[in-house]
Amino acid sequence: MKQFLAFVRKEFYHVFRDRRTLFILFGMPVAQILMFGFALTNEVKDSKIVIMDQSQDRATQQIISKIEASHYFKIQQNIVSPKQIEEEFKKGKIKMALIFPSNFYNDLMHLHTAEVQVIADASDPNVATTVTNYISAIILEYQHNLNLNLNLPYRISTEIRMLYNPQQKSVHSMVPGVMALVLMLVCVMMTAISIVKEKETGTMEVLLVSPLRPMLIILAKAIPYLLLSFINILTILVLSVALLGLPINGSILLLIAVSTLYIIACLSLGILISIKTSTQQDAMTISLMGMLLPTVMLSGFMFPIENMPVVLQVISNIVPAKWFNIIIKAVMIKGLGFGAIWKEVLILTGMTIFFLVVSLKSFKIRLA
Repeated sequence: MKQFLAFVRKEFYHVFRDRRTLFILFGMPVAQILMFGFALTNEVKDSKIVIMDQSQDRATQQIISKIEASHYFKIQQNIVSPKQIEEEFKKGKIKMALIFPSNFYNDLMHLHTAEVQVIADASDPNVATTVTNYISAIILEYQHNLNLNLNLPYRISTEIRMLYNPQQKSVHSMVPGVMALVLMLVCVMMTAISIVKEKETGTMEVLLVSPLRPMLIILAKAIPYLLLSFINILTILVLSVALLGLPINGSILLLIAVSTLYIIACLSLGILISIKTSTQQDAMTISLMGMLLPTVMLSGFMFPIENMPVVLQVISNIVPAKWFNIIIKAVMIKGLGFGAIWKEVLILTGMTIFFLVVSLKSFKIRLA
């Protein structure tokens, strides 16, 4: 029995001395509970909307007040023309637009019926359905209260229009997210084990005594995966169009160009992980665990980022997949050009340069 307890005590010593094991045992459950608890929700809150009130009467002001009082919407501004609504949707800053026609209150009082138009961004069909249900419920509640107070059958008809995805197919939101996830995992994981594999097998010494500079060695490691990932992009696009019926509304050349930029960013991150780690197991663990959860949870692929706490929204800005997801939806689904995505492209470019510079600075030309 004493020998058994001695072995048990020895195993405890091994566990407590290994920081990675402690992190997996205690750190990962806490991180997952916090991330899933805050991000994993079907409720959509603080959705940014605009209102075009052509009537500006008592009824519209009461409905707008009810919308402002709810925690589901944030009114960005009042729009005066349909062209402004289109511009706001193209910028990707709003989820929905609410349009009150002229003489809304007069029609409601005299004709006992009035119409209101709701336009939603259906590039994410789940969010679009949710926000339109919210706004319809608020209008229905106002109609119910009006009928109670006046004892007359007043009716407000809500006309709902879904932009970019009228049929609300889930493939419109799934394909961009899957592209970001697949390319991130493949590029980061494959390159993460490339340099560290040379260290473990002892062939890094051969590379270091070669006439190639560190930059060329890194490029030589990345180019094969760049070409293979490029083939992955073409495969995903062909399958999306041919089998899933997803149209490419924007420029194919622009789509391929920004996808290539994202691949280079992922490869740069993978090389950085490879340089910083000493074993293939460490590189594999960091690339899988460190990239999978942020890409799924904080990229806007599965859950709207604006619903998350401010801390997670800030952290999401350092996840490359978030910016790529925005770019793909803008080009592929909305059919927008470079003018609508230049900020996201600039951010991805900055990330790529940062990863490459840090990788070069961290690359050791002598083995310890």
